[in-house]
Amino acid sequence: MELPVQTYRVTRADLVRYAGASGDFNPIHWSDRTATGVGLPGVIAHGMFTMALVGRAVAGWAGSPDAVVDFGVRFTRPVVVPDTDEGTEIEVAAVVKEVTEDGLTRLDITATCRGEKVLSQARALVRTTR
Repeated sequence: MELPVQTYRVTRADLVRYAGASGDFNPIHWSDRTATGVGLPGVIAHGMFTMALVGRAVAGWAGSPDAVVDFGVRFTRPVVVPDTDEGTEIEVAAVVKEVTEDGLTRLDITATCRGEKVLSQARALVRTTR
């Protein structure tokens, strides 16, 4: 069973707010000059910010953040965020892989940006509400 796709817009302003909240002020997350200077295609979103957006989708599908029992991802491709008002979008989809007898649901998750997967091995285990 496929769950409804969740779409999240990411702008440079979001990256600045996340940097302030996380304390990660690495210039690859705000300076085109620095990002391209180290071989990146441009300013990229923080990996943990991308993961948090996927976690938001999982919590939404689960019905509550405290229903998420386990959640993990591997980062495979950076999310490039252009310096525009529109920024970019991350689309998060999931497939229910298993519902266990003890009320847990296993999800396989896909996160894409501009048609490319940005995470691999993204999985979650959520407590099924009854």
